[in-house]
Amino acid sequence: MGRVSDLAGRQRLSPDRRLRSPLTRSHGSMDRPLRVCIVAESFLPSVNGVTNSVLRIVEQLSAAGHVCLVVAPGPGTDTLDGADVVRVRSFELPKYGDLRVGLPTARLTQIIRRFKPDVLHLAAPALLGAAAAVAAKRLGIPTVAIYQTDLAGFASRHHLGLARGPIWNWVSWVHRQADLTLAPSTAAMWTLRRHGVEDVALWGRGVDLERFSPTHRDPAIRRALSSGDHGSVLVGYVGRLAPEKQVGRLAPVSRLPGVKMIIVGDGPDRAALERRLPDAAFLG
Repeated sequence: MGRVSDLAGRQRLSPDRRLRSPLTRSHGSMDRPLRVCIVAESFLPSVNGVTNSVLRIVEQLSAAGHVCLVVAPGPGTDTLDGADVVRVRSFELPKYGDLRVGLPTARLTQIIRRFKPDVLHLAAPALLGAAAAVAAKRLGIPTVAIYQTDLAGFASRHHLGLARGPIWNWVSWVHRQADLTLAPSTAAMWTLRRHGVEDVALWGRGVDLERFSPTHRDPAIRRALSSGDHGSVLVGYVGRLAPEKQVGRLAPVSRLPGVKMIIVGDGPDRAALERRLPDAAFLG
């Protein structure tokens, strides 16, 4: 309990002050529009949690009048909501054909230096984000890192448990290069702190009430998905179809009487899931 109380106490002390500190320490007032360089470990055309987070960040910052630059693995779109997107060299991950890994090169430092950002935002930093963090430290630019990808957990689920230790060593080192790490939950904060990342604040997740509003309900689509059975219960999953998502756990639910399973998304696990959930509707 002592450890938990200590961590909880530290979270209560100064989450707001910590969120402001990287900028206020270097730039004082935040009244003027900011120049934010977002280095994304993954981005369009690949659609995943990291990509969606970056899309919403650019959307909100641009709407507030700030200037954004996105640096991401290529190829792909070079503009987004008025923000430029600079693509860097990358390679495809095996079995994840739409997911690319950016290669850190000297060009990354040049891109950051030319843009002259007030703050660097690292979206799920791993390789590209690590190089950006080192460059930002050398250039004296405040850095915020977002922890949202459990790389060590992925290793375990892919039967690479021996890699957990080295992966955590790398992840914790990368996040210690940043002025602040934002984590999605208190559990994630505690895990990061156990691995030596001290400057952590909570950045909770929410639901976009405009995109996911009940006003978008369409009775005709519901009838089609439920095969006309008005009494059926639709249970849906939306996301990447990959082993780490554990979508196969929904198989017992899909077999319940009166339940229709709807799977929206694609990925390397789709064929296996279609065999395991034969009664589910896979919409792609």
